[in-house]
Amino acid sequence: MDSVSSTAKPIIEVRDLTKIYTLGEEKVVALDKIHLNIYPGEILSIFGASGSGKSTFLNQLAGLEKPTKGTIRIMGQPVSRLSEMRLAEFRQRNIGFVFQAYNLLPFLTATENVAMPLMFRGLSERKRTARARSMLKQVGLEHRLEHYPSQMSGGQQQRVGIARAFVTRPKIVFADEPTGNLDSKTTVEVMQMITDFARTFHQTIILVTHNPEMAAYTDRIITLVDGRIISDQKGELTC
Repeated sequence: MDSVSSTAKPIIEVRDLTKIYTLGEEKVVALDKIHLNIYPGEILSIFGASGSGKSTFLNQLAGLEKPTKGTIRIMGQPVSRLSEMRLAEFRQRNIGFVFQAYNLLPFLTATENVAMPLMFRGLSERKRTARARSMLKQVGLEHRLEHYPSQMSGGQQQRVGIARAFVTRPKIVFADEPTGNLDSKTTVEVMQMITDFARTFHQTIILVTHNPEMAAYTDRIITLVDGRIISDQKGELTC
């Protein structure tokens, strides 16, 4: 159901993706034969109500869960079939995450939280710190570099989370309800920040949301109902 016409090769290919959970004697179909192409540089939202399957879909795309049937390829790699070690290495090189609950380490400063993913790139501590501080300045936190999460507001913590997700310049960023805990003003700021970074660095964003106003910020909206794609359309603000 791909509404985007593109001559580019998909960065993510989903074929016949099915996820079934067994609860006692009952089988629950969370995802039902999903077929989807996502292209480089797209900002795409997976939209749906609670229970629609959108978070399960994101977990499948990120390799956090294995499918019951079907395949997922990212940059040609069959992530649904990789070993845990190879999958972890692939994510470290190519993928960033923004979470609703921020997921910052409470005993690390803002700078240390953002610098942490760079450890896997082999950068020296001096270079990691310099790049982390630069990213924090880009998200407007130049006065919070040495603050701990408990010393920052929810909006500030999410800005740290965004800086951490983008500091390695990943090809793909998965964002799971990234503004779910924020007020409307901060939601707009965070969405503009995410989309601006993505367009500047030509990154692909996969955003999960139940909020139509958030979905409207994306280039393309995939709507799920009962684990199936029922529509694939352009985002309202990018038409």
